[in-house]
Amino acid sequence: MTHTPERKKTTTLSLRQKKARGEPITMLTAYDYATALALDRAGIDSILVGDSLGMVVLGYANTLPVTMQDMLHHCRAVARGAQYALLIGDMPFMSYQASVDEAVRNAGRFLQEAGMDAVKLEGGRERAEAVRGIVGAGIPVQGHLGLTPQSVHQLGGFRSQGKTAAAAQRLIEDAEILQEAGCFSLVLEAIPARLARLVSERLEIPTIGIGAGVGCDGQVLVTHDLLGLFDRFTPRFVKRYADLHAVMAEAFGAYRGEVEARSFPAEAHSVEMPEEDWSALQQLLSSGKAA
Repeated sequence: MTHTPERKKTTTLSLRQKKARGEPITMLTAYDYATALALDRAGIDSILVGDSLGMVVLGYANTLPVTMQDMLHHCRAVARGAQYALLIGDMPFMSYQASVDEAVRNAGRFLQEAGMDAVKLEGGRERAEAVRGIVGAGIPVQGHLGLTPQSVHQLGGFRSQGKTAAAAQRLIEDAEILQEAGCFSLVLEAIPARLARLVSERLEIPTIGIGAGVGCDGQVLVTHDLLGLFDRFTPRFVKRYADLHAVMAEAFGAYRGEVEARSFPAEAHSVEMPEEDWSALQQLLSSGKAA
């Protein structure tokens, strides 16, 4: 009988070791206990509690309205469900942009109050000081370049980035600046595949791609997109591994039909009283002694 080694907790160091060995890193989002538990059982390396919850869970048009309270609430639920994955909390809009001190305090809340192992924030060179401050406080930071959803208005919408030589050069420089500032990893979103591969080869830290081709050190998707749960908008780079939105609608329709036909609940779904107690109740009611 072969012995299966016990799974160990994924850390920022083990992600770096996977890059060194050329092993792809897996990462998905979660916003609740049940999903986090399922991702952990599937062996996913890292779980991102993304501010994408604003769109796929809370129904906002973008991620900007998401608050620290929203994020901490969902992070706590995920932390209760996942034991092995590296847990990363997404710092929401205006939780780190105003000052380095505020960035450090808010980042600390993700670890102290919500059970996260690290935080993620968006932006390049303009976030270097915030990254240094947070890392200096002992908090691991994942960077995020390319399509940065919190800058959706500045970018002119959800558009791919780094497609010109000048823009690509700036992104490479930003990636190197963030590495120097102390980021343990970078998310590269919606940039040309060749550029993402080049950045990944130039950096010592792992890159996690989303819409950035196969040349990154790992991949991440929004779980609701992967499962086909979010039907309002799906980026072109998403691969749907299921269509649970349709499955749910079918199940809800079947439930409604059975309730309306009085075929649910059936006897198997009902609780019964022993016959002698039912008879005793009938006698009590007929004698007027029931309370």
